[in-house]
Amino acid sequence: MALMAFSFQVYPTFACPLKARDGNQMRRSQTLVVRCADTQKESGIRRGGGITQPRPISPAMQKFLGVSEIPRTKAIKKIWEYIKEKDLQDPANRREIVCDENLKSIFGGRERVGFLEISGLMKPHFIKE
Repeated sequence: MALMAFSFQVYPTFACPLKARDGNQMRRSQTLVVRCADTQKESGIRRGGGITQPRPISPAMQKFLGVSEIPRTKAIKKIWEYIKEKDLQDPANRREIVCDENLKSIFGGRERVGFLEISGLMKPHFIKE
């Protein structure tokens, strides 16, 4: 039979003071969390997945960003850096971006884009493998 190592940690589940339904003050309870040492990652290095995983991008997006693969999160950051650098936010409504020729090439030729629309308009530029 193999021996397994366990680590025990105690976490408070809520902060004091709390009142129960009957009006009495509740005590701080504690939860015991047991972790098996075998299940912990030895290297501690996590690989990105989902939106943090680098993906190949369309030629139009490659021309704009200057790279052939990039995670969605970094692409959005670079687009926002470009928008702020060129001062492309509408002064009257900062939630709207007034697109210049470079942004029009990746946003489907639109003159104005809402800031919440950016990630949706970028979706076709990320090529599925």
